[in-house]
Amino acid sequence: MHRHFAVYKPYGYLSQFTYALKRPKKLLGELHRFPPGTMAIGRLDEDSEGLLLLTTDGNMSELVRSAKVEKQYFVQVDGVIDQAAADKIASGVEIGFKGTRYVTRPCQARLIDDPVLPERGRKIRDARHGPTSWISLTVTEGKFRQVRKMVAAAGFPALRLVRVRVGKLELGGLQPGEVRELTNIEVC
Repeated sequence: MHRHFAVYKPYGYLSQFTYALKRPKKLLGELHRFPPGTMAIGRLDEDSEGLLLLTTDGNMSELVRSAKVEKQYFVQVDGVIDQAAADKIASGVEIGFKGTRYVTRPCQARLIDDPVLPERGRKIRDARHGPTSWISLTVTEGKFRQVRKMVAAAGFPALRLVRVRVGKLELGGLQPGEVRELTNIEVC
């Protein structure tokens, strides 16, 4: 029988269980004793945080990573993002991927007030460096660092990125480092 988990991946952790390079990294296995064969469904880079799903079911992994399942992110950006930038991102922006230029699929982008989120382990910056603002992006694809590249392409580099939803599953009240076993993953 397959097992599934929802994890609030903290800032500074890799979305993997092993790391072969010399520099030590924080890994998912430090958060919980997962069963053998557990894999992350998709990834969040080391600087990103939020909802990460894990499973022992490869078929579930394929489904969740497909374009059928939305992934929603709250992104804190450098500067005061405006509706024109949100519209630009929503219609698709050109980013680099594996050495080639790529136009992202249309997505949902809306300006949001400061969300209620746990404090991040490392301070972002202080007000002396200028204003920041937040945008919510809901995408159906997930290329390498895509969401960060999308906001940067609109002129607003990402300072903090938190995945808050995968399909129907929401981050909810999970706190950084918490793991919750799921009875099943209903994402579509």
